[in-house]
Amino acid sequence: MTIHLDVTSELERQLRKVASQMGLTPDTYIMRLLQKDLQTHAAPARLSPEESKLLQQINASLSAIDWDHYQILLAKRDAESLNTQEQAELVALSDQIEEANARRMKAVAELARLRKTTVPALVETLGLSSSAHA
Repeated sequence: MTIHLDVTSELERQLRKVASQMGLTPDTYIMRLLQKDLQTHAAPARLSPEESKLLQQINASLSAIDWDHYQILLAKRDAESLNTQEQAELVALSDQIEEANARRMKAVAELARLRKTTVPALVETLGLSSSAHA
């Protein structure tokens, strides 16, 4: 198959220069660039079953209803209007959040080990933050 590309004279000059420096023809250089790019994008990264399981643990969260209830209880606590039952519910939800965060961090550390990276680097890669919900 033949594909014709119209490139600017400046791009053509750069292609020829780099190809020459590598001892390649411009066509060969362009083919290598395309092959490399296609390999990068063609096959999506496949996660191992262990990585999938760890990512599920990292993304596990309370239900939206529980988060809403938690926020309401926090607001009542701040307003000093919690009754005894609500205080117990807030403590129970807080405990659930702490336990979930501990499980998440354990999973993050294990995934970082599997991927041979650091926890802070993985946290950044995954877009996690210290304020993320459990």
